[in-house]
Amino acid sequence: MSAGGVRFVLMSQSVVHVPGLPDDVEVRRSTRRRRSVTAYREGGRTIVVVPQRMARSDIAEYVVELVGRLDAREKRARRTDEQLHARALQLSHRYLDDRAAPRTVRWVSNQHRRWGSCTPVDSAIRLSDRLQTMPEHVVDYVLLHELVHLLVPGHGPDFEAWMQRYPRLLESRAFLAGVDHALGHGLQPQPDAEPSDAEPSDAEPPDAEPPDAEPSDAPAPQGSVASGSGSAADTSARAPGGSPSDVDLTEAHVRAAPRRARTAPADGTEPLF
Repeated sequence: MSAGGVRFVLMSQSVVHVPGLPDDVEVRRSTRRRRSVTAYREGGRTIVVVPQRMARSDIAEYVVELVGRLDAREKRARRTDEQLHARALQLSHRYLDDRAAPRTVRWVSNQHRRWGSCTPVDSAIRLSDRLQTMPEHVVDYVLLHELVHLLVPGHGPDFEAWMQRYPRLLESRAFLAGVDHALGHGLQPQPDAEPSDAEPSDAEPPDAEPPDAEPSDAPAPQGSVASGSGSAADTSARAPGGSPSDVDLTEAHVRAAPRRARTAPADGTEPLF
């Protein structure tokens, strides 16, 4: 990190020069890393941390890949409400036969206990701005979830039948369940630590927002999902404040290492809405 123009490097890290990289990209070797590479923003620079024993000739490939991921993530984070609405219409066309036609789709900053919500009476969809830095297929999944709620009010067989059309359904559910588990246990990204597997949650999401209700963290009326009700939608509220905006982590496992098994929630379960 940097403070007052002075850069600090962890004792487990050492800066390594890699020819051909942009001036604002710094590569550090870490004695604490074995199988993964990480990249994050720090003080206006991009820091890429690689295993101590990685060959210098292999570093540039990972730098290009991870810096590209960070750039793409930040570009998604700048997506406007109009672009989000356009994406929702694309998803409705692709997976719902154009049956869902939201009137408005927008980002909101007051949804800290759920990822998305909708009011079918006026065809309005709202997505938590916490999703802005998450993978695009996860944002699409939440959008599709709310689009289906414009057609089906609950989470029964009809709802699930529509959701099964999404090819990355289980992957997206597992991702959000892992986020919920990590935040619910107070875990925060550690730039110099190897990633660990997260235990996904099996709880179901709340129903769509009732008509004329603006979702927020205020106590929910009887019959809706409230904090402490046991729904995974509310466990994300236990999370402490998010990472600083200038520390944005992206992980990539070193390709020579075996990939870890991906765990998905049980069929029919939904995470954190």
